[in-house]
Order: sequence, then C-alpha cells, then structure tokens
Amino acid sequence: MSKKRVLLLSEGFGAGHTQAAHALSVGLRMLSPDIQTRVLELGTFLHPTLAPWILTAYRKTVTTQPKLYGLMYRYQYKKSLNRFTQLALHRIFYSHTAEVISHLRPDTIVCTHPFPSAVISRLKRAGLTIPLCTVITDYDAHGTWVSPEVTKYLVSTLAVKEKLLKRGIPSDAIEVTGIPVHPNFWEQNNREELRTRFQLKAMPTVLIMGGGWGLINNSEFMQYFSHWREKIQLILCLGNNDKALSLLSEDERFKHENIRLMGFTTEVDKWMDVSDLLITKPGGMTCTEGLAKGIPMLFYKPIPGQEEENLQYFTEHGFGEQIKSGETIDHWFQLLVDRYPEVQKRRTLWKRDTNSYKPDDCPNAIMEILMQ
Repeated sequence: MSKKRVLLLSEGFGAGHTQAAHALSVGLRMLSPDIQTRVLELGTFLHPTLAPWILTAYRKTVTTQPKLYGLMYRYQYKKSLNRFTQLALHRIFYSHTAEVISHLRPDTIVCTHPFPSAVISRLKRAGLTIPLCTVITDYDAHGTWVSPEVTKYLVSTLAVKEKLLKRGIPSDAIEVTGIPVHPNFWEQNNREELRTRFQLKAMPTVLIMGGGWGLINNSEFMQYFSHWREKIQLILCLGNNDKALSLLSEDERFKHENIRLMGFTTEVDKWMDVSDLLITKPGGMTCTEGLAKGIPMLFYKPIPGQEEENLQYFTEHGFGEQIKSGETIDHWFQLLVDRYPEVQKRRTLWKRDTNSYKPDDCPNAIMEILMQ
C-alpha cells in the first residue's frame, strides 16, 4: 500500500500556527508509519525575501499598536476573506501554490492559518479536488477562517463549533478536537529527574514565558518577579528575543541563584512539568500546551482580538487567572510559598480534571479524512 501524503500549510503570523502544523505532522506519523507529511509556511516558502519583511511589520504593529490591531480584528470579525482579497493574495503571494501542490501530490491538505486556507479554497473553486482540512488554532472563530470549500473544520471547543454553525457551516463539517500540541506534551515527565537534570531546587517554581510580546518590557511586573527571588524559583523563557535575554542577563536583579534565564528551547514540555505555575500571554498554542500539562496559569495583558477570546475561555473554565495588577502575582506567589505541598497535590488533581482534553483527537480526525 502506498503511503498517504499530508501537506500542512501555515504562516508565521505568531508562532502558534506553525507549531500546530508541526504538532500534527509528528502526531500523524506517530499514529501511522504509512503517512508522509510536509509542513510549509506557504508565503515564506514562495517569497523568502518579501515574507519576513511583512511578518516583521505585523509583529511590530501587534506589539506597538495593539488597539489598532484589535480594531482591524473586530472589523473583519464576521466577514470571510472576500474574492478580491483572495485574488490579491493569490497574485502577490500564492500564484505558484498550484504548482507546489502538483509537485508534492498530497492526498489531504491541512491549513493552520486562514490565509493558506483561503488560497486552497480558491483553488478548489477552480477545480482542485483534494480534501481541505482547516484547523482553527484559537478559542474563537474569526470570519477569515470561514470558506464553503473547506471539507472539515477541526476546532478547539463546542463554543467555537456553535459560532461556525451560526455562520452556515454544516454540523458534519465541524469536529471538536482541541488545538493540536506536540506529542511531547501528551506524557508527563518525572519532576525529580527533571530537577536534577536542570539543576533546580525542590522549591516553588514559576515558569515565565515572555518572548517578544511585551511582558519582559513591563518594569513593574519585572520588579515583582525579582522581589520574590529568595522564595520562588523563577524560570524566564525568552524564546528568540535575544535582545531581552541580553538585557536581563545584565540586570543585577536577575543575577541570582534562584533565577534561570534562557532563550529558545525545544523542551517547554519539560519546563512546564517541573514548574508549579505558568505566566504567559494568552496565545492559543501556549495555553493549550499548559492545559495538556495541567499547570495553573496567570495571563498577562492580552492582545485585543483572539487573545482576549482565549483569555475569556481559560479564565471562565478555571484554568487560569488574568494578571490585573502586581497584587495578582503577590497572591499566587504567596500561595506557592505558604502551601507548597498542598499546591503540588492540587496540581495532580487539577491535571486529572483536565483529562477531557485528548491531544491525539486532532491527528485522528485527519486520519479519518485520509482513509475515506
């Protein structure tokens, strides 16, 4: 039997979309050795010079003018990408997409970003017969995801499914699978072994994922973090933000034996397992990874738009709390210090209560499409 091919298309507007694509790629290959996968950030693949410039401009807009981004998000909220926009995307960025598909010959195309989903939808209207699976990587259903040519939507929650139903998507074209996370997040690691490996102390530990989205630039919150360094072990993961990593490395407040500064890591799953609390922006992927790991979360100021919807979902369901002031940090950190054994026990129980999230549901849903 010939191997089935799955082409996973994303874009680099926020790391979560491509992380979801890679998570699905690995998950599919774990489920079956007869599946070949290929992940592409389509715009970057077709325009390696132009696309990084556009992505940089996007990130700068989101971080420096979040209100403007929020206005754009809400303005387009109930609207699909119109035919003119799809044509413009095709002419400027994606005119060679049909050639890529012809060369790779996929049996199914999976999109984890609305732009490639719109492009493939356009090709399907022109005669492409390959099934299109669109994975919505947030806890909301923005209009740009919606297209009648999508074969199957894989969504995070029943609430997102209800939003799609109200927009006329048939029920049998929507499946609630949760957002896919890398299989590394499917299993629990041994905390004591990780502490030894990472040279950490057996004390309350907080993982802070700041990266390039503004958390590290807030001097008030950074002061709160450093204030607790004698009682709380702080792990600051700065991702690819080399500038922030350099600045904090030179800051005397963070030159302490209980503070660990690090850049990009492929072992976020292990750092979550060895931590008692996660502080992060409410991005769909990071929040879902935290959910899979059963770690309580504090959410820093959301970017207007999908992060606000993510925040609402996770706080309403008791998976975390928004940081409204330094007092929120003080409250949680003091709780860790005063009730550390109890907190560790409660995390075990909390993990059991979140087991309704099954991270292999999403790759299994794509397997079903492949087998049809």
